[in-house]
Amino acid sequence: MSATETQTTTVPDTGTQPAGTGPATAPENTWLTPGRLRHWGVNAAVFAGVLLVWWGITATGLIQPLFLPSPGSVLQAFADSSSCRPIAEGSARIVCGEQGYFLWEHLLASLQRIGMGVAGGVLIGVLLGFAMALIPTFGRLSEPYLNFLRSLPPLGYIGLLIVWFGIGDTSKVWLLFLAALPPIAMATIDGVRGIRADRLQAVQSLGASHIQVMRHVVLPASLPSILSGVRIATGFAWTTVVAAELNNGIPGIGGLAYLSGTQLQTPLTIACIIIVGLAAITLDFGIKWISQLLVPWQGKA
Repeated sequence: MSATETQTTTVPDTGTQPAGTGPATAPENTWLTPGRLRHWGVNAAVFAGVLLVWWGITATGLIQPLFLPSPGSVLQAFADSSSCRPIAEGSARIVCGEQGYFLWEHLLASLQRIGMGVAGGVLIGVLLGFAMALIPTFGRLSEPYLNFLRSLPPLGYIGLLIVWFGIGDTSKVWLLFLAALPPIAMATIDGVRGIRADRLQAVQSLGASHIQVMRHVVLPASLPSILSGVRIATGFAWTTVVAAELNNGIPGIGGLAYLSGTQLQTPLTIACIIIVGLAAITLDFGIKWISQLLVPWQGKA
């Protein structure tokens, strides 16, 4: 063989394939990973520990039942508020729920008020945020008033809303709307102002119209911030539900919690507080899930 000839080497087949060319493997179950199971186990253990400490304090009588009822009393209050029962032992008169409504009806009434208030906050807050971010003069003139509204506690103007709209649901929805509006508007402003200028210039150089720029660049880029604002606003509005239902709040879970507290029905009050907390966690989880569906690219840039 001459020096100019090329030698070829035969590579034995080892049965391996280059990365990315082999058969697709089944995706792993991300819900049953050891880390997630360990996390659930720790949470369950902590919850059981809290219940045990609660039961131990009430069983030993360290705190009077009026101030801290036992877990069994709270569970019984939950059952009574969700069923029909005799008004007194041996009485033929039947009463259903609490204050004429089942517990789920109180919760549903509060959720409806929250839904209307936050929906109005999303509609007006997003439009206001876009206007303030895209029109600098309007933004400078409006921002002090938005900050003023954001700094007001709900109890500071609930009386004025009652004077304007009465003690019905209208004043409650307005209160929740005013609680949800500032976080959504400010999140929208931050989302729009945070868009990189080179992105806008790139699509404009390709001949995109103003509507196309808004639809394909501004809205998708600001959507993660808007959804974060909706999440914060929903949580803030939910914490305001008790203030919204202080007057004529029946049916309503906040109104029931307030009224049962004034009547020294502590087990029912704690049951309402637990329902309020669980509903808040569920709402927050739902908004996070919707956010993952609408903006799957968030955090992956």
